[in-house]
Amino acid sequence: MRFFLLTSLSLLTILASGHGAPPSSGSRPNVLLLCVDDLKPVLGCYGDTLAKTPNLDRLASRGMRFDLAYCNQAVCAPSRNNLMLGSRSTSLGIYGLRENFREAVPNAVTLTQYFMNHGWRAEGVGKILHKGHGNHDDPGSWSVPFQPESVVEYRDTSSPTAGQLTREEAYFTNQHLGRIGTLPRGPAWEALDLPDNAYADGRIADEGVKRLQDSRQRPETPFFLALGFVKPHLPFTAPRKYWELYDRSRFVLPTLRSAPEGAPGYAGKTLGELNNYEPIPQRPPLSEEIRRQILHGYYASMSYADAQIGRVVEELDRLKMADNTIIILWGDHGWHLGDHGMWTKHTNYEQANHIPLLVVAPGVTQPGTHTQQLAETVDIYPTLVELAGLDQPNAPQPMDGVSLVPVLKDPEKRVRDHAYHAFPRQRDGKQVIGRSIRTERYRLVEWKVPGEAANTADLELYDYQADPAESRNLAKEKVEVVAELRKILGRHPEAKTKPGA
Repeated sequence: MRFFLLTSLSLLTILASGHGAPPSSGSRPNVLLLCVDDLKPVLGCYGDTLAKTPNLDRLASRGMRFDLAYCNQAVCAPSRNNLMLGSRSTSLGIYGLRENFREAVPNAVTLTQYFMNHGWRAEGVGKILHKGHGNHDDPGSWSVPFQPESVVEYRDTSSPTAGQLTREEAYFTNQHLGRIGTLPRGPAWEALDLPDNAYADGRIADEGVKRLQDSRQRPETPFFLALGFVKPHLPFTAPRKYWELYDRSRFVLPTLRSAPEGAPGYAGKTLGELNNYEPIPQRPPLSEEIRRQILHGYYASMSYADAQIGRVVEELDRLKMADNTIIILWGDHGWHLGDHGMWTKHTNYEQANHIPLLVVAPGVTQPGTHTQQLAETVDIYPTLVELAGLDQPNAPQPMDGVSLVPVLKDPEKRVRDHAYHAFPRQRDGKQVIGRSIRTERYRLVEWKVPGEAANTADLELYDYQADPAESRNLAKEKVEVVAELRKILGRHPEAKTKPGA
């Protein structure tokens, strides 16, 4: 039996990793993966003058900032699948929150599994994969049991819903999923005078610090520590001191509050998940007071997460482990803050898909650099593999990413000419997939039933040099540009419509 287990484990490693032997323990870098839920690049290091994000700004100054990084789908669960598998949603056929990625590829080798197979100790805290809405974590991705934290939680005992299970709490804890509409709506925000660890992100930072300290006691084993911070995801529950960093009157509300002229009616959205919170009205418009409150809550929650990330990085420095630790900061997707009259994520537009991506790779990245290289979430997997000195995996799942290491060494290098993302919609009772490519100047979206003729597609084209606000769909005016971009899109296979299809 012992011989069989050893043989099976060895075979699994070979199949998942290729044939290369792992580097010696002394040369293997640690990995600190910092995932932030719903974080768009409205950070000081990205030029936002209102943002109070000193810790992320310092992190950016230590390595490379990607100015044109994009998620592969603007919703939590699929985007995290993209990260952990290196596979786009259109390759997996998973676009929703409920489906687990192993429904598409049962034997998939996740990013952390790959490192585990080569001798790393993989630990996770908070939110990495999506748990909730019927979905669950993946035990095989961790060396020790994953430690989840609450995405939705409240501390105000005077709230009308105090002590009750609210709609979003039920979603994220897989309770009463068949009757969510009968549950009360929880508050959209909370600003109480509480310590940082009264909410999940403070506890995630506490645990992250502890895991780093524990890892310091095992210098012979490199760590892969993934910390998933949950703010600025709704509800905007952050200690009052972070709300007090901002003057609400200084927030600039978007002037364009309608969908792009000429865009398909089904391509956009309005309130989305805001509908599950009080005191948000069930239908737009939102009052100026509420719009300012949402912006205030988003920024306050972002600053709260920034402070917690700072604590973790400071501990890494204090333990003198930073010189041998790769740090990745990644936002799972962007967030509409009232532009186009849209809120939250779930679209193919810029504000929902543009993400922050910071990489600190000792000996590879130069401090304070940035690049215009277009990057995708799926690129993180092969990038970390190459940085660790490992062979690129021969995994069962589609590997859609490319390594960004040449760009980390030289920000002027180019390894891809566009980024790719997608989102599903319903059109005339059929599911259409909006496959999109983003170049430095343009975004093309092709809305089509997979497998149907090209002339059945609805098209969107936006020019970010001439019209960064996406005020008008230019597909019918710039026919030659559309033709060239459709050639690029044609390099990609048709979208799968269901897991394993």
